[in-house]
Amino acid sequence: QLQASGGGSVQAGGSLRLSCAASGRIFSNNAMNWFRQAPGKERGIVASISWNGGSTYYADSVKGRFTISRDRVKNMVYLQMNSLKPEDTAVYYCAANRKAAGWDLIGTWGQGTQVTVSS
Repeated sequence: QLQASGGGSVQAGGSLRLSCAASGRIFSNNAMNWFRQAPGKERGIVASISWNGGSTYYADSVKGRFTISRDRVKNMVYLQMNSLKPEDTAVYYCAANRKAAGWDLIGTWGQGTQVTVSS
């Protein structure tokens, strides 16, 4: 029900835009999130956006470089990633929270999309 796309391989300093398409169930009243998991590390929150886009959260490691946005009409969520660093290399997942804000009660996970940043 959540389909992530847009991953790829870029050099450090480059940009990528991830997209997450929701099909079937509508997630317009749910907070939407991006997580990532690097090899050998636990999955962690990257960015979160509330149901109406009025509130966002970013992990300290991506603040000022990544931007989360959503289009409730199209049922899409985006993650614009600029000034990418090798440490951003990970599998990125979109996820829908069961609440209107936050990421503490994830109900639906998308499949991951690989992002690889070379130095």
